[in-house]
Amino acid sequence: MIQLKTLVNCIDNSGAAIVECVKVMRMKRHARIGDRIIVVVQKQRNFGPESAGGGGAVSISNKVRRGDIRHAVVVRTAKKYQRADGSVVKFDDNACVLVNKGGDPIGTRFNGVVGSELRDKKWSKILSLAPMHV
Repeated sequence: MIQLKTLVNCIDNSGAAIVECVKVMRMKRHARIGDRIIVVVQKQRNFGPESAGGGGAVSISNKVRRGDIRHAVVVRTAKKYQRADGSVVKFDDNACVLVNKGGDPIGTRFNGVVGSELRDKKWSKILSLAPMHV
C-alpha cells in the first residue's frame, strides 16, 4: 500500500536510492504491485570511490539526481497481498523501479526480487531484467 509521502526503495541502477511517492496514477487510493506512481528522488546512490573523485564520473553513473521527478512502477510492497490461488505474499519493504514516460526502465540492472503480479499488468520488460520473481 503505497500512497502520498511514502518513502520507497529504488532497486535499479539509475542512481536513486530512496524516492518519495507524490502521486498514484489512475486515481487510485493506494498503489499495489504493478501500479505506476510519480516519485521525487530523495537520496542518491553512490557508486563507489570512482564517483566521489572527479566531477565527470558522477554524471555518467547517475542517470537521475536528487530532486528529480520521475515515473516509477511498484515491484514490492510490505502490505500482505492475496493472490487468486489463495496464497498470501508479503515482502520486507516497499520497492520500485524508475521508468520513463514510455514505460521502459531507466536502469539496466535490478537487485532483489520482484512480484509476479507484474506479468498480469504487462510489465514484461521489468520481469526480464529482474534476477528473480516470486
